[in-house]
Amino acid sequence: MARTDSFSAFDDLLADLIPEDPWIHEAGDEPHYAPDYDAFEQLLEIPIKAGKASATGALANAVDSWLSYELRRAGFGLDEVWPRPVRPRILPRDVAVLLERLPLALAQEVRARVESMPSVAPSDAHFLGRAYEKQVDVAIARWDRGPELLLSTKTQVSSFGKNLPNRFEEAYGDAGNLRGRYPLAAVGFFFVQRATIVDSEPSAFERTVDMMRKLRDVGGNNGYTATGLALVSWEDGDSARPTIELDRVPEDIRPAQFMTRMVSQVLAATPVNQHVLPRELIERRSLPVIEEDEVLAE
Repeated sequence: MARTDSFSAFDDLLADLIPEDPWIHEAGDEPHYAPDYDAFEQLLEIPIKAGKASATGALANAVDSWLSYELRRAGFGLDEVWPRPVRPRILPRDVAVLLERLPLALAQEVRARVESMPSVAPSDAHFLGRAYEKQVDVAIARWDRGPELLLSTKTQVSSFGKNLPNRFEEAYGDAGNLRGRYPLAAVGFFFVQRATIVDSEPSAFERTVDMMRKLRDVGGNNGYTATGLALVSWEDGDSARPTIELDRVPEDIRPAQFMTRMVSQVLAATPVNQHVLPRELIERRSLPVIEEDEVLAE
């Protein structure tokens, strides 16, 4: 297995981040999620300062790393959310539990074998949809439960109006493909654009906002559970950290509502003894149940 991969540039920063409770509402109130935008800006800074902002793959990896981090802030475990903040980026929870239970020497040997087997610990998460296989950027999935959260991300830093129709068509097709096979899963689409679109191509920005709303499911499992948009501003060659332009995005498509919808769907589609910590955080109370994994481990 390679010593580094396309996410390795973010490993040190993610190791230093402390995932704190993201919910800021009181018990009984409507859930209110507070994303860690400071962490988002720090992660985006890495490819931007390396001169890789135009390489959308590098920028998208920063977005994927942040969304995975946010899901861990919401209470989901290290091995539940892919990509993981360490290699291998995808490791089935069942395999991770096995490695935790083995004696240290044997666990190290088995881990080395697992990491060298793409069929067990692949570099990308692929899921068969209704009509075709789809690579998903961020996921929560287990062998015994199947896919619970499937999230696609896209970035766009230039040629906004020219490329927007293709983004819309791809996203709409992917939503129907994944929802058709996994109707209970939280299926999301998160879009990051350079903030220059607002002034340089205002028409394209209006179409982006409209697109993010129309991609949502309005019945029939044909759209996304949630969609979210983030605008990022930076000056080429400037040493300043990139900035999330929160106020320039309508509230109903901001990252906060995106995270609330995605987490809520995962919890709504599973019994109370699964994902206990995420439930306790969002409900602002201690639950008198034991996590299913802990019971099975006894």
